[in-house]
Amino acid sequence: MLKSPPFLNVGYRIAITAPASKIERDAIDIAIEILHSWGLKVEVGNTVGSKYFGFSDTSEKRAAEFQKYLDNPEIKLILSARGGYGCSKFADNLDFTKFLNNPKWIVGFSDITVLLMKIQSLGYQSIHGAMAKTMVYDHASNESLRNVLFGGKINYEFEINDFNRVGTAQGQAIGGNLALLAHNIGSLSDFSFDHKILFLEDIGEQFYNLDRMMLQLGRAGKLKNLSGLVLGDFSESKDNADDPFGKTIEEIIMEHVGSYHYPVAFGFPFGHENKNLAIRMGEMIKLDVNQLSVFIKSI
Repeated sequence: MLKSPPFLNVGYRIAITAPASKIERDAIDIAIEILHSWGLKVEVGNTVGSKYFGFSDTSEKRAAEFQKYLDNPEIKLILSARGGYGCSKFADNLDFTKFLNNPKWIVGFSDITVLLMKIQSLGYQSIHGAMAKTMVYDHASNESLRNVLFGGKINYEFEINDFNRVGTAQGQAIGGNLALLAHNIGSLSDFSFDHKILFLEDIGEQFYNLDRMMLQLGRAGKLKNLSGLVLGDFSESKDNADDPFGKTIEEIIMEHVGSYHYPVAFGFPFGHENKNLAIRMGEMIKLDVNQLSVFIKSI
C-alpha cells in the first residue's frame, strides 16, 4: 500500500485551483459551502475565474499556483476546480521536494488523472473523486469524498453486469481516465500495474479509439498481470455513424482482457456521470465479483 498523506480534520486549510481548463468563479460557490460545512477553511486560487484560451491560465501560471500549494505545509488538500485539458503540459515541471516532507491530498478526476498518477509514482496515495465544479451534482459522491478524506474506509456495493467475470482479488487501487492512462505510458510518472486493481472510465470517445487505447495498455504490459479490473462510466461514447466499429464497450474491454483470469466488474459509478464515488488510489482494497452483486472494500 502506498503511503497515505495525513487525513483531514476540522479546521484544516485546503486550496481549490484550476490546473487545466477554465472555469467561472461562481461555478464553485456550492462546493465552498459544502467544504465549509465539513469544517474546512478554503482558499481559492487565482486560476479559478481566469482564462487563457481554453485554459484557466498559461501553463507557467497554472504550474506556479499548483507549486505554491504543494509547497505550503498549511494546505492539507489541493482540490481541482475542474478537469478538461492541460495538466500534462506542466506535470513534469513540478518540484515535489516539499511535498515529500509534508504530503497532502490531491483530488480530482478526468484530466487530473495525470497529477494523481504523478503522486502515486512518488509513493503516495491520491484521490479520484468529485471536483469543486461537480460537487453540485450528487450528495452520495460528496459524502464518499468526505469519508475518504477524513480517514474512513470504503465499502461500496453495486449491481452485476452480464459481462462481469466473477472472482475475488486484492491489490492497490490505481487508474482513472483511460485516455490519460494511455497518455501516461512511457512518461516520468509511469509505473507498473502488476498485481493492482485497475479502475477505468472515459468520456466522449469513439468506440474504435477506446479499442486503440485498450490495445495500447495491453501492448505496454499493463493488463496482463492485474489483480482485477473495474469499469466505470464511459459517458457519451459513440460509434462512427458512417462506418460503425460495431462492438459495444463491454465487448471491446473483454476482447483485451478475455485471455486473463482476474475478476472484471462493469458499472461502478466512477467517472463523468453525476454519481462519482471516491477511491483512494494506492490504497489496498478487496474486489468481490459474484453472481448477485459486486463489492469494493478497504482492507
